[in-house]
Amino acid sequence: MIDKFFNPGSVAIIGASDKPGKVGKVILENFLKKFNGKIYPVNPNYDVIMGLKCYKSVSELPEAPDLAVIVIPAPGVPSVLEELGAKGTRAVVIISGGFRETNTPQGEMLEEKVKEIAGKYGIRIIGPNCIGIFDNWSGVDTFFLPDEKMKRPPKGHVGFISQSGAFASAIIDWMAYNNIGVSRAVSYGNKVDVDDVDLLRFFTEDDKTKIVLMYMEGLKTSRGKEFIKAARELVKVKPVVIYKAGKTSRGSMAAASHTAALAGDYSLYRSAIKQAGLIEAESFDEIMDIAKVFLTQPLMNGNRVYVVTDAGGVGVMLTDALTTQGFEMPRTPPDLKEELRSILPAHCIVENPIDLTGDTDDERYMKVLEKILPRNDVDAVVVVALPQVPGIRGLLADYLIESKNKYGKPIIAVAIGGEEAKKISLKLESGGIPVFESPERAAKALKALYTYSMIKKRCD
Repeated sequence: MIDKFFNPGSVAIIGASDKPGKVGKVILENFLKKFNGKIYPVNPNYDVIMGLKCYKSVSELPEAPDLAVIVIPAPGVPSVLEELGAKGTRAVVIISGGFRETNTPQGEMLEEKVKEIAGKYGIRIIGPNCIGIFDNWSGVDTFFLPDEKMKRPPKGHVGFISQSGAFASAIIDWMAYNNIGVSRAVSYGNKVDVDDVDLLRFFTEDDKTKIVLMYMEGLKTSRGKEFIKAARELVKVKPVVIYKAGKTSRGSMAAASHTAALAGDYSLYRSAIKQAGLIEAESFDEIMDIAKVFLTQPLMNGNRVYVVTDAGGVGVMLTDALTTQGFEMPRTPPDLKEELRSILPAHCIVENPIDLTGDTDDERYMKVLEKILPRNDVDAVVVVALPQVPGIRGLLADYLIESKNKYGKPIIAVAIGGEEAKKISLKLESGGIPVFESPERAAKALKALYTYSMIKKRCD
């Protein structure tokens, strides 16, 4: 029902422009760069824009475009929407602000008029007051931030749903910087029509998306049950990580003035999120940490975690962090202890967390991990490799990357420090081993993976 937003054969941009700094210029440029369908600029002040014929009004268009993008001042939106409806267009993104979010009678009246016209013609609407859609596969891109301000990430499999345009653009830019591939991102603003429920249903069927991230301020009234139902269907096939904004009474007020959102009682939202099987993140960092783990690691069979470290203190910190998150840190069984003692110097600690001490090297790590990773009583391994240790020269990174595929169980790393830590982190992450700068962040990300693993097991 909303596929035309993501896979249109033609698009009309109402408010297209060639003036620097204008939203209509950036959006038109976006489509010219990547979209392979027909593009129809609409603006009464132009005959030609960027080499394309410009139409004075919607009624002059040679056909009903599959998708229309409106970027004109709010008071003019209803009449343009009426024209689009009469023309036969059934998918419209309204970028313009100035509606219910202004908390003014005029803004509310305009939004009600938009809803009325949409209902009359059966038009589906994303917005108003949004940045719309970024689709890496079809080339639809209404995000009106130019490339020099917001880098576009490569094609990939992360989908993103956001009530906030600024948050959406920040995440897209972050993902581009970290070379994380994105499938489609949607910022829906006031969600006069298309909302979280519609988008969850779309992403359930979308084979280009393997993980969904969400930023939500509030649900539409009476959509709670539908939201839970749609989310449950989605998590049967792919994980969903959600950040709920507007948790406090003051935050709820801010949400209302931001996107006219009814942020509501956070305890109710938290309950709904849990019922739906979504993974709740508590910060921007956590969203990204969890995304990294889901994109690179297999699901967990259980909650037994081993730590292998060259820094005893960090091993203790990790033990606390993992235990706090509900993981089991098993005592090293006698048979494994015996095997480890036969290959390690006497001063190394063979009890989990296994401490190889500061005189370790790549080979010592590799020997120990070869004993641990194949075991059925090990569900995940966290490797602490502080690169300041002279014996860590790079072979360990190659080994971990190969082992992830060989053993089919989660392997994550903790690297703390400056330039050398960054160097080893880049190598590991390019090979699909997520690296964290603190034990606590590593433990929280692994907990998200474990939680979804258990949800998926119940669904299968």
